[in-house]
Order: sequence, then structure tokens, then C-alpha cells
Amino acid sequence: MGCRERAAKSDLLRIVMNKDECVPDHRGTLPGRGAYVHPALHCLDLAVRRRAFSRAFKVQGALDTAALRLHVERTAPQ
Repeated sequence: MGCRERAAKSDLLRIVMNKDECVPDHRGTLPGRGAYVHPALHCLDLAVRRRAFSRAFKVQGALDTAALRLHVERTAPQ
């Protein structure tokens, strides 16, 4: 979603909606529509800037991505 590069599903992070917040789905088992992004800050930032999550989840307005950003910061390779 962010950088729009193709990758294997196992290399991507699945994101789902939980109320009005985007949360990571580590195991890929949470219910609902999923969106995939590389687990890197630059890719996440591009997706937020392009409002890709709003389009993917078919909602209007900004979504809270704070928890998602924290998760990516903790798990991204340095």
C-alpha cells in the first residue's frame, strides 16, 4: 500500500480495522478486511500520506495509526 512494490505475503504486515484504529495482525487471523504494507517506517508513512488505509477500509476521514507506527518502530530491522 505504501511503496506499492510487490512482495510475498509472508514479507508483509497485515493491517485490520479495530473500531477507528488501524492495528497490526501478526498471525493473519483477525476478522475483517485486511490491508498489507511492508513492515518499514517509510512504507507506512507513504501509506498514511496517500490516505491508503482510508481507501482500503472504505472509511472517510483520518484513521488512528499510532499503535501501528509503534509496532513498526519496535519490529523494523535497524
